[in-house]
Amino acid sequence: MKDAGLIKVKKFFQAMALLSCSVFLAACGNLKNSDLASNSTTTSTSTKKYQTTSTSDGDYSVLLKKGVYQTSEISGLEATNYDNSVDESAMERGLIRLSKKVYSTKSYVIQEGQQLDETTVTNWLGRYSKSNKEGLNLKNNGKTGATTRNPIILQQIMEEDFYVKSGSSYKLAGISLSLGLNSVDYYTKTSGGTEYSTKIPLATRRSFGQKTANTIISRLKAKKKYKNVQIMVGLFSKTDSDSIVGGTYFSYGTAAANSSKITKWNSVNEKTQVLPTVDNATPVSASDQSKFTSFKDDIENYFPNVSGVTATLRYYDGKLAYESIAITTQFYNYLEVQSFAQTVKNRAKKYLGTSSPVEITISSVNDPQAVISKSTATGSYNIHIYGGN
Repeated sequence: MKDAGLIKVKKFFQAMALLSCSVFLAACGNLKNSDLASNSTTTSTSTKKYQTTSTSDGDYSVLLKKGVYQTSEISGLEATNYDNSVDESAMERGLIRLSKKVYSTKSYVIQEGQQLDETTVTNWLGRYSKSNKEGLNLKNNGKTGATTRNPIILQQIMEEDFYVKSGSSYKLAGISLSLGLNSVDYYTKTSGGTEYSTKIPLATRRSFGQKTANTIISRLKAKKKYKNVQIMVGLFSKTDSDSIVGGTYFSYGTAAANSSKITKWNSVNEKTQVLPTVDNATPVSASDQSKFTSFKDDIENYFPNVSGVTATLRYYDGKLAYESIAITTQFYNYLEVQSFAQTVKNRAKKYLGTSSPVEITISSVNDPQAVISKSTATGSYNIHIYGGN
């Protein structure tokens, strides 16, 4: 049986992940007609088929169709009832980050995956069998032992598409795919029976992921429309179902426009740290741990009605890339939240430094109350109070 306290904490982090996504989507709501070079607003939505969103330097403009954001059919599809939503955000953020190594933000615009449909991906996520020869997961060998059965390794596929300007329209020039690979596969021996699990070593995930990536690329390249399209694939390690942080990428490779396979794979140095650490575990960075501890202690000493302060830190190539802090309070009125949010902002400026973007969410047990964030390492903190002016 799963620990009730851990599940409660996990669900809180999942809520925070969803909150972060809602803030991000709200920021994308200012949609403008534009061309790739200037994001101009001289053509009306009704007369122009494609538009792009305005964006900041270093990020992709999003390609719209007739002013509408295009969603992917395969979003959220998984091979099994995995139930860890924090992986979804980590997969998407990481896939876009890896894509920037291949597709320049100055030359390409991005669109949520439109090439793979739900039926195709559902079949791919299934086991290979006589009735599903498209299945990419290993066939069922009929065994139920944790170390003797064939586990489900490929859990999820995510897609992002990249376009370049072509006359008055846009041309598909690149595709990025993420293969979400299980580090643990959960199963039951009988319907509704006891849950068991099979751990899947990194070496197994790596070899399976690379082989599966080339199978997918070969299938796509067999179609005329993709013969001259570059395809990048990232291999993502999903966490266990009780984890309160998302998984990490460990490898990626690119099939050139004129190639039907990836011949060179690149390692990805990506780590995630939860603070405070559990059981005196060694932190990724003692310096970052010390900064967070000072911030946490100051906040808790100043406001005794704080129920908890936790952080998730993500490192890329050994450097802190993103810091997400969740604060649970027992505040119930606007003035308390307003005063506390300002105090948190001041303490964040004092202790957290300029190493990375930071997002701090303040919530009661039932409701989000405020967000304090800076979008760049050296940027200014902004405060948003829910239900406030």
